[in-house]
Amino acid sequence: MIHELRIYHCVPGRLPALLKRFETTTLEIWQRHGIRQAGFWTVLVGESNQDLYYLLAWDSLADREGKWSRFMADPEWITKRAESERDGPIIASITNAFLQPTAFSSVK
Repeated sequence: MIHELRIYHCVPGRLPALLKRFETTTLEIWQRHGIRQAGFWTVLVGESNQDLYYLLAWDSLADREGKWSRFMADPEWITKRAESERDGPIIASITNAFLQPTAFSSVK
């Protein structure tokens, strides 16, 4: 099992739109594609309160590649993402990393 840490750095003031998109659209589409989330966080204290952090759980990099590619090409996702950005871009940039648990990690 590997985890992907994704950090979405939002355009100032657009974090609520991103949270709404996940809650009302993205998670349902992910479920159809077998994408498993391991948690979502906003910043209480830190560098920017306009960021969303989340973890995805994958069986392997190949598992990620197949499911993520199908998700990104999903016609419903493409349409709903465009609708959610009608008032302008939501995300300024994305940072991601693939994490491998250590031998002593409580999360495997």
